[in-house]
Amino acid sequence: MDMPLDTMSDEPDEVLLVLFANGDASAARALTGRLTPRVMGHAYRLLGNHAEAEDVTQEAMLRLWNIASEWRQGEARVSTWLYRVVANLCIDRKRRARNVALDSIPEPEDGRASVAETLQAKARAEALQAALDQLPDRQRQAVVLRHIEGLANPEIAEIMEITTEAVESLTARGKRTLTAVLSGRQEELGYGDE
Repeated sequence: MDMPLDTMSDEPDEVLLVLFANGDASAARALTGRLTPRVMGHAYRLLGNHAEAEDVTQEAMLRLWNIASEWRQGEARVSTWLYRVVANLCIDRKRRARNVALDSIPEPEDGRASVAETLQAKARAEALQAALDQLPDRQRQAVVLRHIEGLANPEIAEIMEITTEAVESLTARGKRTLTAVLSGRQEELGYGDE
């Protein structure tokens, strides 16, 4: 029953999950390849730590595979369910990690470009993460889902279990705070010429 991955690239997430539940391993590979980068990026943005984000990603994907046989199509999108699981796992980790010293958390490793590009990309990422860290948890989650993950407000509302109006309010307040925090650093972060 295994199909080549390229024939599955157009299949919706829900279809791939059902195929996996029915024993199709190539469906799992296709869905993993599609969802893992998004889940990892989301977890990193919420946690600010690469190793922790990898752990959350692995746990979230395992939970997805564990519920595959019980998945009820049409009730929720796989990505919506997965974003909610990631957010909950991140909240749990942050609660447990409040007593951990910041110095004990390793810095994430960057891919290698030129030294100047690497340093500037790192400064920008750190500035953004530091600004995100100043937001309350719910604002940070809404801003990350909307402006970094690119999700629509109704989907964010479903993930966060709030109204669309509440999402709009959270993202607007979060965006204003980020703008205020980062406004004086444009030149320093290399945005002066853009």
